[in-house]
Amino acid sequence: MAGTIDIDSLIQIVSNGGKVTTGIDVYNSNGTLLLEKTFIVTSTKILQLIKESGIKKIPLSADGKSGIWDASGKKISAGPKGPISESRQANADEMSSISLGISLTTLGKRLNEIDESRKLAYENYEVAKKCIKKALNDIKKSGGQFDYAEVSSHVSKLAGFLTIMDNPFSYLTREILSCDDYLYNHSINVCTIGTAIMNKFNIIFSTMISGHLNSSENEAYDPFKKSSGMPKSIYHHFQKDELQSISLGFFLHDIGKVMVPNAILNKTGKLTPEEFDTVKKHSYELGPAIIEKNNLNNPFITNIVKYHHSGLYPDEPHCYPDDGQPEKIPLYAKVCKIADMYDAMTSKTSYKEASNQIHAVTEIFRTYARKDALLQYILQSFIKSIGIYPPGSIVFLRNRQMAFVLESKGPLIIPFTDADGKQLSYKPEPLDLGEDGCDDALKIDNRRSIKNPREVYDLLPSYLKTAKD
Repeated sequence: MAGTIDIDSLIQIVSNGGKVTTGIDVYNSNGTLLLEKTFIVTSTKILQLIKESGIKKIPLSADGKSGIWDASGKKISAGPKGPISESRQANADEMSSISLGISLTTLGKRLNEIDESRKLAYENYEVAKKCIKKALNDIKKSGGQFDYAEVSSHVSKLAGFLTIMDNPFSYLTREILSCDDYLYNHSINVCTIGTAIMNKFNIIFSTMISGHLNSSENEAYDPFKKSSGMPKSIYHHFQKDELQSISLGFFLHDIGKVMVPNAILNKTGKLTPEEFDTVKKHSYELGPAIIEKNNLNNPFITNIVKYHHSGLYPDEPHCYPDDGQPEKIPLYAKVCKIADMYDAMTSKTSYKEASNQIHAVTEIFRTYARKDALLQYILQSFIKSIGIYPPGSIVFLRNRQMAFVLESKGPLIIPFTDADGKQLSYKPEPLDLGEDGCDDALKIDNRRSIKNPREVYDLLPSYLKTAKD
């Protein structure tokens, strides 16, 4: 099979229970990987996103590695006038490569979408990790120099992927047993979380401003057209190129830590006041020095590097640099601080274990709620991006079972213990707690103390392990 197939035809086939594998990597105009060549598409979510990116036809390889099947398993050819169903059944090899069932329920499709998002996210994550490793190692070897153009190109593609896929990295398992690559992982995670928050903020805040500007009591007078009122245009607080610069700033926010001695950075015990003063310099002294040494004239990056530990409200403790004027800290630097806090709380470091994601969300919300109006929009965007029950978090059900959150929407959970806290001997079906008629006994019990991932790691079955053994 070779050539191309119309994206709408492919969406129709998959929506009816069919499957496709392209045999060719599919990229958007920015070079962002949208679909990996060996991946078997079983839901329309990724195809819809590909269509929204402007791609109208999907390429199919000529080397026999591509394939399209209908819901009954029959091979479909992509003819010049559209798909043509072949009379023969897909052979045993073809069918064995399709591990998921032919008839998919709504829940099954959601699980497939999660699997598809997770695989694409992993591939993009690994590319980003190689990029930040190289940049930080170059800085350490050269005393401050790195290939900014290469990093910028990678982050531009990463930001495009994050925007298209709507925070796909939330489905990736988090490292809770090792902190060997913490700085690299943290840089990517803050970029991921921060970009998701910024995209959500831009929608929420811009919609609010547009609604205000377009309301009847705020109609503007046009001297050239006396009868006309305010045009019904959409306001955008941040433009696309600004958002890309902000994502780049998130990616590089901790760049100054490369110049902090490893003995201090990886210390397992409590830092002395002198050591903590050295660590603090990574933001307002060491980081900006690297930015200046590379002649980077980008205020978004500079502000994020310098102010991502600054106070978000007057007299907030343990902040630096502390100039006592949080209202002058750029909004995007405040978003970076929220993303930085969340990832630091939910990741294992040299001096602490990873916290439960639900605890981290709750703690951040309680810390910054009702401090100022703009901060509330940032918090709202944070909650909507991460979710009250983030993927990978552990919850108690009212029947006393513990469950693993697969997706915050619903949430979609899978129990892994019985009511006595013992690991289940079988793999139960996932439960969507957002469905109508869900048994009250299976709903989340918010009265029970939440567990840290490390505390229940030994109880998790292999298919739910959140880190490598």
